[in-house]
Amino acid sequence: MQLNLGDKHKVFIQNIQFLSPVSPHKTDILRLDAIHPIISGNKFFKLKYHLIKAKQEGFDTVATFGGAYSNHIVASACACKTVGLKSIGIIRGEEPTNKSNSLLQSASFGMQLIYVSRLDFKDKEAIKAKYENEKYYWINEGGYSRLGAEGAKDICSWIDESYTDIVCAVGTGTMMAGLVAGAMPHQKVTGISVLKGATNLKQDMQALLRPSDVQKNYELIDGYHFGGYAKHPKELIDYMNDFYKTTNVPTDLVYTAKLCYAVEDLLMKNYFNPNSKIMLIHSGGLQGNTSLPTGTLLF
Repeated sequence: MQLNLGDKHKVFIQNIQFLSPVSPHKTDILRLDAIHPIISGNKFFKLKYHLIKAKQEGFDTVATFGGAYSNHIVASACACKTVGLKSIGIIRGEEPTNKSNSLLQSASFGMQLIYVSRLDFKDKEAIKAKYENEKYYWINEGGYSRLGAEGAKDICSWIDESYTDIVCAVGTGTMMAGLVAGAMPHQKVTGISVLKGATNLKQDMQALLRPSDVQKNYELIDGYHFGGYAKHPKELIDYMNDFYKTTNVPTDLVYTAKLCYAVEDLLMKNYFNPNSKIMLIHSGGLQGNTSLPTGTLLF
């Protein structure tokens, strides 16, 4: 079954050479944010094989997990509606009086929202047992799974052998695992963690790899989370606006803004080998910026 959720021809590679003003590098960004207005970036890739499997095996409902501002929840709701599946979102925390744009969008796509306490949300298996139904196909939070990583591996079809480095933001590690699996032997994959204190993130990512891929060239870097997941101090907001003015590339406050900031800093610190050709992955999720007050961003 074909999932016509995005047009590959809409995705393009944009040069952002300004990121390396003092070093002989070529720096490009893969604009996966352009693949679809809602199911954008890596969400499309992490979901697609799950939805194919759900349809092929006769499930009628996809159930998944996320927070009140989750891009994954919105993308899942929209993708399920697109392919004719019902959807359920298990949402972390009590039902808010004023729902986020993410929750409102998800509901508009027909997703049933079920709110659980933050404590109960930690035990995903207990939640599955409580709401289990033979017609439900469960997807982990953020699409974390080997099937999600297999979808993310397809991103490498846009990254030709001339690139020496592939750099991405990392939340669950699913996209990074896919990129590592799909990278050519001479390419290094660098992941920029957007989480604070995620001591098991590397192991979680490696758990999605085949044994033959575990020994490939990759590195996970911490220290660019700006205080933690979805934290966005003024320094980051200012960077997002400056980046947009220079490149005309919109970024999101959770992933891609922190990725670009990190790469610029790493270039200044000579992290990359001379004459490297670097591909950044724009992982989409721009709808998350709607949590900011109107006028905060230039885009």
